[in-house]
Amino acid sequence: MRKNKIGLDHKVIFAPFKGLPVHLIVIIIVLFFGILFSTVKLAKFMCTTDYFKIRDVIGSDENKVDLTYLKGHNIFTIDAVDISRYIIGRCPVYRSVRIIKILPDRIFVNLTRRKPLAVIKLYRYFYVDKEAVLFNTDEQLAGQQDLPVILGLEKKIVAPKPGARYNIKELVIALNILRRISLSQVFKEYKFKKIYVENLGNMSFFMSVPLSLNDRGYAQTARGGKELEIRFDAYNIRDKFNILAGLLTQDRNDLGNIKYIDLRFKEPVIKFNEDQTYGTK
Repeated sequence: MRKNKIGLDHKVIFAPFKGLPVHLIVIIIVLFFGILFSTVKLAKFMCTTDYFKIRDVIGSDENKVDLTYLKGHNIFTIDAVDISRYIIGRCPVYRSVRIIKILPDRIFVNLTRRKPLAVIKLYRYFYVDKEAVLFNTDEQLAGQQDLPVILGLEKKIVAPKPGARYNIKELVIALNILRRISLSQVFKEYKFKKIYVENLGNMSFFMSVPLSLNDRGYAQTARGGKELEIRFDAYNIRDKFNILAGLLTQDRNDLGNIKYIDLRFKEPVIKFNEDQTYGTK
Protein backbone atom coordinates (compact mmCIF):
# COMPACT_ATOMS: atom_id res chain seq x y z
CA MET A 1 0.00 0.00 0.00
CA ARG A 2 1.36 3.41 -0.96
CA LYS A 3 1.70 5.80 1.95
CA ASN A 4 0.52 9.41 1.61
CA LYS A 5 3.37 11.84 2.12
CA ILE A 6 2.70 14.84 4.31
CA GLY A 7 3.96 18.06 2.80
CA LEU A 8 3.37 20.62 0.10
CA ASP A 9 3.14 19.42 -3.47
CA HIS A 10 5.10 21.66 -5.82
CA LYS A 11 2.43 21.02 -8.44
CA VAL A 12 -0.16 22.64 -6.17
CA ILE A 13 2.10 25.61 -5.44
CA PHE A 14 2.77 26.38 -9.06
CA ALA A 15 -0.72 25.52 -10.29
CA PRO A 16 -1.72 29.24 -10.71
CA PHE A 17 1.27 29.72 -13.04
CA LYS A 18 0.42 26.74 -15.23
CA GLY A 19 0.23 27.73 -18.84
CA LEU A 20 1.92 31.13 -18.35
CA PRO A 21 5.04 31.98 -20.34
CA VAL A 22 8.27 31.66 -18.39
CA HIS A 23 9.20 35.32 -18.85
CA LEU A 24 5.83 36.39 -17.39
CA ILE A 25 6.34 34.17 -14.37
CA VAL A 26 9.76 35.73 -13.84
CA ILE A 27 8.25 39.23 -14.04
CA ILE A 28 5.59 38.34 -11.44
CA ILE A 29 8.19 36.94 -9.04
CA VAL A 30 10.43 39.99 -9.50
CA LEU A 31 7.50 42.34 -8.91
CA PHE A 32 6.49 40.44 -5.76
CA PHE A 33 9.94 40.67 -4.21
CA GLY A 34 10.28 44.26 -5.38
CA ILE A 35 7.06 45.27 -3.62
CA LEU A 36 8.09 43.32 -0.52
CA PHE A 37 11.50 45.03 -0.46
CA SER A 38 9.94 48.47 -0.99
CA THR A 39 7.43 47.88 1.81
CA VAL A 40 10.19 46.92 4.24
CA LYS A 41 12.27 49.94 3.23
CA LEU A 42 9.26 52.27 3.54
CA ALA A 43 8.39 50.89 7.00
CA LYS A 44 11.98 51.36 8.13
CA PHE A 45 12.02 54.90 6.75
CA MET A 46 8.75 55.82 8.52
CA CYS A 47 10.09 54.48 11.82
CA THR A 48 13.39 56.36 11.62
CA THR A 49 12.65 59.66 9.86
CA ASP A 50 12.41 62.86 11.89
CA TYR A 51 9.17 63.73 10.08
CA PHE A 52 7.20 61.29 12.27
CA LYS A 53 8.85 62.20 15.57
CA ILE A 54 6.34 63.27 18.21
CA ARG A 55 6.36 67.01 18.86
CA ASP A 56 3.07 67.59 20.73
CA VAL A 57 1.21 65.57 23.36
CA ILE A 58 -2.33 66.82 24.01
CA GLY A 59 -4.53 65.66 26.91
CA SER A 60 -8.33 65.88 27.22
CA ASP A 61 -8.24 66.45 30.98
CA GLU A 62 -7.49 69.83 32.57
CA ASN A 63 -4.95 68.16 34.86
CA LYS A 64 -2.77 66.78 32.11
CA VAL A 65 -0.63 63.76 32.76
CA ASP A 66 3.04 64.43 32.12
CA LEU A 67 3.85 62.55 28.93
CA THR A 68 6.60 64.83 27.71
CA TYR A 69 8.93 61.85 27.70
CA LEU A 70 7.19 60.74 24.49
CA LYS A 71 8.43 63.76 22.59
CA GLY A 72 11.14 62.80 20.13
CA HIS A 73 9.91 59.21 19.84
CA ASN A 74 8.63 57.93 16.54
CA ILE A 75 4.84 57.95 16.38
CA PHE A 76 4.74 54.45 14.85
CA THR A 77 6.97 52.79 17.43
CA ILE A 78 5.23 53.82 20.66
CA ASP A 79 2.98 51.24 22.33
CA ALA A 80 -0.44 52.76 23.07
CA VAL A 81 -1.40 49.90 25.42
CA ASP A 82 1.73 50.35 27.53
CA ILE A 83 1.15 54.11 27.71
CA SER A 84 -2.44 53.58 28.88
CA ARG A 85 -1.31 51.17 31.59
CA TYR A 86 1.38 53.62 32.67
CA ILE A 87 -1.11 56.49 33.04
CA ILE A 88 -3.67 54.43 34.98
CA GLY A 89 -0.90 53.08 37.22
CA ARG A 90 0.40 56.56 37.97
CA CYS A 91 -3.03 58.23 38.18
CA PRO A 92 -5.75 55.85 39.49
CA VAL A 93 -8.27 58.70 39.19
CA TYR A 94 -8.53 57.76 35.49
CA ARG A 95 -10.81 54.88 34.60
CA SER A 96 -9.77 54.55 30.97
CA VAL A 97 -7.16 56.03 28.66
CA ARG A 98 -7.31 56.14 24.88
CA ILE A 99 -4.23 57.05 22.84
CA ILE A 100 -4.94 58.59 19.44
CA LYS A 101 -2.11 59.10 16.96
CA ILE A 102 -2.51 62.19 14.80
CA LEU A 103 -0.10 62.05 11.88
CA PRO A 104 2.52 63.13 11.42
CA ASP A 105 3.70 64.24 14.87
CA ARG A 106 0.92 64.54 17.49
CA ILE A 107 -0.49 62.33 20.21
CA PHE A 108 -3.93 62.96 21.71
CA VAL A 109 -4.63 61.35 25.09
CA ASN A 110 -8.34 60.94 25.85
CA LEU A 111 -8.71 60.55 29.64
CA THR A 112 -11.88 59.37 31.37
CA ARG A 113 -12.04 60.07 35.09
CA ARG A 114 -13.51 57.72 37.63
CA LYS A 115 -16.71 59.01 39.17
CA PRO A 116 -16.68 58.65 42.97
CA LEU A 117 -19.78 57.05 44.42
CA ALA A 118 -18.73 57.48 48.05
CA VAL A 119 -15.85 58.26 50.39
CA ILE A 120 -14.44 55.34 52.36
CA LYS A 121 -12.73 55.98 55.68
CA LEU A 122 -9.79 53.70 56.38
CA TYR A 123 -6.59 54.93 57.99
CA ARG A 124 -7.31 57.95 55.78
CA TYR A 125 -9.95 58.88 53.26
CA PHE A 126 -10.24 57.41 49.77
CA TYR A 127 -12.75 57.83 47.00
CA VAL A 128 -14.42 54.65 45.79
CA ASP A 129 -16.31 54.22 42.53
CA LYS A 130 -19.08 51.82 41.52
CA GLU A 131 -16.48 49.18 40.60
CA ALA A 132 -15.06 49.17 44.15
CA VAL A 133 -11.82 50.79 43.00
CA LEU A 134 -10.10 53.11 45.48
CA PHE A 135 -8.50 56.31 44.26
CA ASN A 136 -7.51 59.85 45.26
CA THR A 137 -5.67 59.84 48.57
CA ASP A 138 -6.01 63.56 49.23
CA GLU A 139 -7.85 63.90 52.54
CA GLN A 140 -8.70 67.54 51.91
CA LEU A 141 -10.37 66.72 48.62
CA ALA A 142 -12.40 63.99 50.31
CA GLY A 143 -13.83 66.56 52.68
CA GLN A 144 -14.90 68.78 49.80
CA GLN A 145 -17.06 66.17 48.10
CA ASP A 146 -20.69 65.98 49.16
CA LEU A 147 -20.67 62.18 49.21
CA PRO A 148 -21.76 59.54 51.74
CA VAL A 149 -19.00 58.07 53.90
CA ILE A 150 -18.57 54.29 54.20
CA LEU A 151 -17.38 53.26 57.67
CA GLY A 152 -16.36 50.08 59.44
CA LEU A 153 -13.94 48.52 56.95
CA GLU A 154 -10.64 49.37 58.65
CA LYS A 155 -10.09 45.70 59.55
CA LYS A 156 -11.27 44.39 56.19
CA ILE A 157 -9.06 46.56 53.97
CA VAL A 158 -5.53 46.65 55.31
CA ALA A 159 -2.81 48.71 53.58
CA PRO A 160 -5.15 49.97 50.83
CA LYS A 161 -3.60 50.78 47.48
CA PRO A 162 -5.01 53.48 45.17
CA GLY A 163 -6.12 51.97 41.89
CA ALA A 164 -6.82 48.55 43.38
CA ARG A 165 -10.25 46.92 43.28
CA TYR A 166 -11.57 45.48 46.56
CA ASN A 167 -14.37 42.98 46.01
CA ILE A 168 -15.12 42.70 49.71
CA LYS A 169 -18.69 41.69 50.44
CA GLU A 170 -19.33 44.50 52.89
CA LEU A 171 -18.05 47.12 50.46
CA VAL A 172 -19.96 45.64 47.52
CA ILE A 173 -23.18 45.69 49.56
CA ALA A 174 -22.62 49.33 50.56
CA LEU A 175 -22.03 50.36 46.94
CA ASN A 176 -25.08 48.43 45.73
CA ILE A 177 -27.21 50.20 48.33
CA LEU A 178 -25.93 53.61 47.29
CA ARG A 179 -26.57 52.82 43.62
CA ARG A 180 -30.08 51.65 44.42
CA ILE A 181 -30.73 54.82 46.40
CA SER A 182 -29.43 57.06 43.61
CA LEU A 183 -31.82 55.45 41.11
CA SER A 184 -34.93 55.75 43.30
CA GLN A 185 -37.25 58.74 43.04
CA VAL A 186 -38.35 58.24 46.65
CA PHE A 187 -34.88 58.91 48.08
CA LYS A 188 -34.03 61.95 45.95
CA GLU A 189 -35.05 64.51 48.57
CA TYR A 190 -32.97 62.84 51.28
CA LYS A 191 -29.24 63.25 51.74
CA PHE A 192 -27.33 60.10 52.70
CA LYS A 193 -24.52 60.92 55.09
CA LYS A 194 -22.82 57.70 56.18
CA ILE A 195 -23.20 53.94 56.15
CA TYR A 196 -21.75 51.43 58.64
CA VAL A 197 -21.03 47.98 57.17
CA GLU A 198 -18.66 46.36 59.68
CA ASN A 199 -21.16 43.64 60.59
CA LEU A 200 -23.33 42.11 57.86
CA GLY A 201 -25.98 41.27 60.42
CA ASN A 202 -26.12 44.74 61.94
CA MET A 203 -25.58 47.48 59.38
CA SER A 204 -26.98 50.99 59.34
CA PHE A 205 -26.97 54.20 57.39
CA PHE A 206 -27.91 57.75 58.26
CA MET A 207 -29.79 60.17 56.07
CA SER A 208 -30.75 63.79 56.56
CA VAL A 209 -34.47 64.38 56.98
CA PRO A 210 -35.73 67.83 55.88
CA LEU A 211 -36.93 70.03 58.72
CA SER A 212 -40.14 70.86 56.91
CA LEU A 213 -42.12 70.15 53.80
CA ASN A 214 -43.86 72.71 51.63
CA ASP A 215 -47.54 72.64 50.78
CA ARG A 216 -46.90 70.38 47.79
CA GLY A 217 -45.21 67.81 49.99
CA TYR A 218 -41.68 68.39 48.68
CA ALA A 219 -38.73 69.17 50.90
CA GLN A 220 -37.99 72.86 51.20
CA THR A 221 -34.35 72.03 51.87
CA ALA A 222 -32.29 68.87 51.74
CA ARG A 223 -29.81 70.26 54.24
CA GLY A 224 -30.02 71.24 57.87
CA GLY A 225 -32.49 68.53 58.86
CA LYS A 226 -32.04 65.84 61.49
CA GLU A 227 -30.40 62.51 60.76
CA LEU A 228 -32.57 59.42 60.59
CA GLU A 229 -30.94 56.05 61.23
CA ILE A 230 -31.94 53.03 59.15
CA ARG A 231 -30.88 49.64 60.52
CA PHE A 232 -30.75 46.58 58.29
CA ASP A 233 -28.82 43.41 57.48
CA ALA A 234 -27.37 41.89 54.32
CA TYR A 235 -30.31 39.61 53.60
CA ASN A 236 -33.13 40.43 51.16
CA ILE A 237 -31.90 43.98 50.78
CA ARG A 238 -34.10 44.59 47.76
CA ASP A 239 -37.28 43.77 49.69
CA LYS A 240 -36.14 45.81 52.68
CA PHE A 241 -35.62 48.90 50.55
CA ASN A 242 -39.02 48.50 48.95
CA ILE A 243 -40.47 48.47 52.47
CA LEU A 244 -38.40 51.51 53.43
CA ALA A 245 -39.56 53.42 50.36
CA GLY A 246 -43.15 52.72 51.36
CA LEU A 247 -42.54 53.89 54.94
CA LEU A 248 -40.87 57.11 53.81
CA THR A 249 -43.79 57.86 51.54
CA GLN A 250 -46.40 56.98 54.16
CA ASP A 251 -44.81 58.69 57.20
CA ARG A 252 -42.95 61.54 55.49
CA ASN A 253 -44.52 64.21 57.73
CA ASP A 254 -43.53 62.30 60.90
CA LEU A 255 -39.93 61.52 59.97
CA GLY A 256 -38.64 64.33 62.20
CA ASN A 257 -40.02 62.48 65.23
CA ILE A 258 -38.48 59.11 64.33
CA LYS A 259 -35.14 58.08 65.87
CA TYR A 260 -34.56 55.00 63.74
CA ILE A 261 -36.26 52.44 61.51
CA ASP A 262 -35.13 48.84 61.97
CA LEU A 263 -35.60 46.57 58.95
CA ARG A 264 -33.86 43.48 60.32
CA PHE A 265 -37.04 41.80 61.54
CA LYS A 266 -39.99 40.27 59.75
CA GLU A 267 -41.93 43.46 60.41
CA PRO A 268 -40.10 46.81 60.41
CA VAL A 269 -39.72 48.49 63.80
CA ILE A 270 -40.08 52.26 64.15
CA LYS A 271 -38.63 53.91 67.26
CA PHE A 272 -39.75 57.46 67.98
CA ASN A 273 -37.82 60.10 69.88
CA GLU A 274 -40.29 59.81 72.76
CA ASP A 275 -38.92 56.28 73.40
CA GLN A 276 -42.07 54.74 71.97
CA THR A 277 -41.58 51.74 69.70
CA TYR A 278 -44.09 50.59 67.11
CA GLY A 279 -44.34 47.99 64.44
CA THR A 280 -45.46 48.78 60.93
CA LYS A 281 -48.41 51.17 60.86
